[in-house]
Amino acid sequence: MRGLPLRRLVTLATLAAVGTATLGATAACGEDSGAGAASGPVTLRLGYFPNITHAPAVVGVEKGIFAEKLGGDVELDTKTFNAGPAAIEAVFSGALDATYIGPNPTVNAFSKSKGEAVRVVSGAASGGVALVVKPGITSVEQLRGKKIATPQLGNTQDVALRYWLKEKGLETTKEGGGDVKVVPQENAQTVETFGSGAIDGAWVPEPFVSRLVNAGGKVLVDERDLWPDKKFVITNLLVSTKFLKAHPDVVKRLVEGQVAANEFVNTKPDEAQQAVSDHIGKITGKPLDLKLIKQAWPTLEFTNDPIPASLKAGLDHAVAVGLTQPVDLNGLYDLKYLNEVLKTQGKAEVSLP
Repeated sequence: MRGLPLRRLVTLATLAAVGTATLGATAACGEDSGAGAASGPVTLRLGYFPNITHAPAVVGVEKGIFAEKLGGDVELDTKTFNAGPAAIEAVFSGALDATYIGPNPTVNAFSKSKGEAVRVVSGAASGGVALVVKPGITSVEQLRGKKIATPQLGNTQDVALRYWLKEKGLETTKEGGGDVKVVPQENAQTVETFGSGAIDGAWVPEPFVSRLVNAGGKVLVDERDLWPDKKFVITNLLVSTKFLKAHPDVVKRLVEGQVAANEFVNTKPDEAQQAVSDHIGKITGKPLDLKLIKQAWPTLEFTNDPIPASLKAGLDHAVAVGLTQPVDLNGLYDLKYLNEVLKTQGKAEVSLP
C-alpha cells in the first residue's frame, strides 16, 4: 500500500440548479444586526441527506436533539437532498441556511463564491467508502480492461478511484477509455449492473459498499487504509456566511446540537441505527434495512473534527489529476463555536493544519 494518503476530489461538474421556491416566514438577516441575535423568532433552514453517512443529522432530527438545543425561539425547518450540488445551490439561492454535505461540494461552494458564501463549522463523519469487486479479482493488475463504476464523473469517489489507479500505473480517461474503464452511474443502478455482470466493481460509499458485498462482491480497497490514522472527511456541517453573521447565537446552538447528536450516535449505537432506519422510512416510504445499517456502521467514524487536512489533500489531488484548478481554502473553516462547545464539555478542541 502506498505511503502517501489518497486525496479526494474537487469536481468540475457545474452545480445543479434547484428551484428557489420561497420557504416559510424567516427572521430578518440584516448584516447590521450588531451582535447578531434576532429580536424575534428565527427560522433555521437545515439540509441533510437521508443516508448513513449523514447519521448525525438524521439522528439529530429524528430524536429531537437539534430542536432541544436550538430552543423555543428558533424554528427548525429541515430539507432533505439526494446530491450535494442541489443543497449548495439552495444555500446560494437563500433557501437554506446550513447543510450537512460532503467535501467535494464544500470546496465547490467556497470556490464558486470566491470564499464568501459558506463556512465549515463542524465535522460529522469520516470513512465509509470502498472499492468492491468481483471475487475473482484479487489484485490491482487484474483491473486492467475491467469496468469499474463510480457515482458521477468527477465526484469524490470518481477521483479517488482515478488517482489510486494512476498511482498503480493504470490510466483512465474522462470518456471511459484507458487501462480501466470507469463507468459513472447512480449508486442504485450500480447495484443492478454489478449483479448482472455489466460492471466488475465500484468505488462507492455506504450503504452501497455493503449492498455490493451482499450481492457477491468483496472489498479490494477500504479507503480508510489510504489515509493517515484511517481518517478522511465524508460529511461536514456547512453554514451560510450571511446567516452566521446575522445569527451567530443560533449557529452556536446548532453546533451544540451536532456535538450532542454525535454523542448519541457514538454512545447509543443501537438506538441511533434504529433512528436512522425509521427516519429514512418516513422520508422515502421504506425504512432502510436495519441489518444493512449494522453491517455498514463499523466502517464509519462519527466525529466532530472536519479533518481539514484531508479536504486540502483532496483538492491537491484533484489538481494533480487535471480535474480542477487550484483553490485557496483560506477562510473556509470557522471552528470558533465548535471549540467553545468542546471546551465546555472538557473535550479536545479541533485545530487547523
